Amino acid sequence: MAKKTRMTKQRKAILKVLKNTKSHPTADWIYEKVRKEIPNISLGTVYRNLNVLAENGKIKVLDYGSNHSRYDGVPDHHYHFRCEKCGGVFDLDVDLSSDLNKKINNETEFTVHSHRLEFSGICPDCQQKN
Repeated sequence: MAKKTRMTKQRKAILKVLKNTKSHPTADWIYEKVRKEIPNISLGTVYRNLNVLAENGKIKVLDYGSNHSRYDGVPDHHYHFRCEKCGGVFDLDVDLSSDLNKKINNETEFTVHSHRLEFSGICPDCQQKN
């Protein structure tokens, strides 16, 4: 459930950076971009505000089990593709499969509200480099 918090200057700047990239960046990358607008912002402030924005449903956190989560400025449910060579994360513009939720609900004792599906392989740029 999303909490109600005010939109501070820092949160607005972080959200603006995320909405203007498709790269699914790390907090460090976001920090470097936001510092151009707010030079005295700290990395800790960026992390705290990323957490608040995620809790409020404004962004998504993509945790891939590494030390660095990635952040997505598109909070709507969508699929991702992760490149095994360059580590890039890309949005996939394909229809969501609501049938998958129904299948799990019908064939198991679980009740599914949503699902997260990630595809992996080699992105077009890395394919061309070979």
